[in-house]
Amino acid sequence: MGIDTERDIEANLQIGPTDKGMVRLFVEGGGLEIPMDFTPDEAREIAEEIIAAAHRADGGKGKR
Repeated sequence: MGIDTERDIEANLQIGPTDKGMVRLFVEGGGLEIPMDFTPDEAREIAEEIIAAAHRADGGKGKR
């Protein structure tokens, strides 16, 4: 299974700062809870990757 394989799983995603100065992505779904903490710089890199993927997915038609 890869990133392009469809799955019928519902999940919730929460994103926010922690009291330790990290950025937490919290994924909950399928009976699992996955907290992932990143430094602010790592979180910015992830955000840039998400924006780039969205841009590629819509063929460059979206806002920049």
